Amino acid sequence: MRRVSRGSCGTLAPDERDGSCAARSVVRGVQPLTEHCEVAVVGSGFAGSLMARILAVQGYRVTLLERGSHPRFAIGESSTPLANLSLERIARRYGLSDCHSLAAHGRWLAHLPRVGRGLKRGFTFYRHHAGRAFDDSGAELERLLVAASPNAQVADSHWLRADVDHHFVQRAVDAGADYRDHVELTAAEASATGMRLRGQRQGRPLDIEAGFVIDASGPNGFLARHLDIPNRTDVVQTHSALVFSHFAGVGLMTDVVPRMPIGPYPDDWAAAHHLLDEGWMYSLRFDDGATSAGFLLSPGGLNSLTPAERETPAIMWRALVGRYPTLDALFASATPTRPMEYHARIQHRLARSTGERWAMLPHAFAFVDPLFSTGIAWGLRAVERLALAFESAQTRGRTPANADLERYAMLLDREARQIDALVAGAYDAMSHFDLFAAHAMVYFASVSFAEVQQRIRPDDGTAWQGLLGVGDRALAPLVDASRHRLAALTRDGRSAGTIEDRREFASWIRQAIDPWNIAGLADPARGNLYPADLSTVVDSHAKLGLTRDEVLASAPALRGVAAD
Repeated sequence: MRRVSRGSCGTLAPDERDGSCAARSVVRGVQPLTEHCEVAVVGSGFAGSLMARILAVQGYRVTLLERGSHPRFAIGESSTPLANLSLERIARRYGLSDCHSLAAHGRWLAHLPRVGRGLKRGFTFYRHHAGRAFDDSGAELERLLVAASPNAQVADSHWLRADVDHHFVQRAVDAGADYRDHVELTAAEASATGMRLRGQRQGRPLDIEAGFVIDASGPNGFLARHLDIPNRTDVVQTHSALVFSHFAGVGLMTDVVPRMPIGPYPDDWAAAHHLLDEGWMYSLRFDDGATSAGFLLSPGGLNSLTPAERETPAIMWRALVGRYPTLDALFASATPTRPMEYHARIQHRLARSTGERWAMLPHAFAFVDPLFSTGIAWGLRAVERLALAFESAQTRGRTPANADLERYAMLLDREARQIDALVAGAYDAMSHFDLFAAHAMVYFASVSFAEVQQRIRPDDGTAWQGLLGVGDRALAPLVDASRHRLAALTRDGRSAGTIEDRREFASWIRQAIDPWNIAGLADPARGNLYPADLSTVVDSHAKLGLTRDEVLASAPALRGVAAD
């Protein structure tokens, strides 16, 4: 990918650009004048950088502030159809052709081949048991595959975040955003016209007067610290620790367990989830052969490790892999390509996400767990919402209306609770695979229904629709209902219930999701293998409020192959 160089004022500019920033340069030892911008975005991950770029395209004077520098390592790498639909809407509305390219694996390869990515055909789940190889798990194979695309050309992608985030920063600069890296902000104060940010950059004082501030800085970030926003992680039901890295030389599940029935896509080219007694492991394969992998550990799973096994992240990793023969075989020749990291709890939640002349993007406000890959889609949906709010503000004060900010905050709050209930239920259900597979159908029914609706009826107003059924009086309660049934059945994960209990739960799921089940989900005849099947969608036309002919006429959009 095209690299960038930093000018004397910290603005990131393409190598071939000969721009000047003399007007903003700072002489050592001289107190700088206060700089002014309409919007300051704090944090330059993909969401913050894309936000800054869209605002610059709209004509706002934007300053993008970054504590570190690019390219830099990050996780949160698995995209989904709803995330890619957000990218496509953003591309159309703001003329950002690269966002359209990034929204499908085939277009990404054709137009942005130097930006790292991995093919993601769907969601793959396995249930492992300590001391037993996966192919010894009995007659009922504990395996679930849910396709997200019919082929690799229109498939989703895993994002190599070092490349993708760097790409978005480059494009923000190209659009006119003033980018500063190595910035350490030390204060935020309300002013008559917005918010004053103070700090330093490489030892030089920095003083910025912003009409509005968007915090994209991540957990317990800038605004949380400097505005004393209360932490409400205590309300989060999900509890998980994380040990992770990137690896070279990870084996393929289809090589280690060659007798598995053929699924709707190659098992490994997906977001692979290995469910364990201690929690679960994710495995995301990139096209260059690297693999991102990490263990998410429940409190009980973490406590199952001895003090010696918890001494370092690397020792912890080996102890966990060694308990499961199939994982041990997958990672037998693998080597980490960067130091392994450990976080004792990854969940966080703040009491609010907006205020007078400020707003947070989702990851600064709340995070639950990477299970079901909700992070990128949630971040992009929030970018869309704020972008539309700023569009509306251009003719009246150039800051979002209070009503838009209240609506934005309400959606983020409800979505954070919905994601938490979904994931907490999934952790309870990991005690037995058929419970987990049934509970997962609530997620897949919700997102597949939303995807088809958005493809058939493209509308920029979709940004204000809630994720996972939030805002739908009938669909939204299903996540909590499933979570509560599971908690009672499993005694909060300590039991699996009886066979009859589990069958009754699966039957309830089938009936509960039926009004939104346009993908043939929860069908025992499919053996937990669900392709991206157009005929099933056509047969479900009435649930979409359409005739069979109307759905057939939308087939190119449904397949994700609308004209490039």
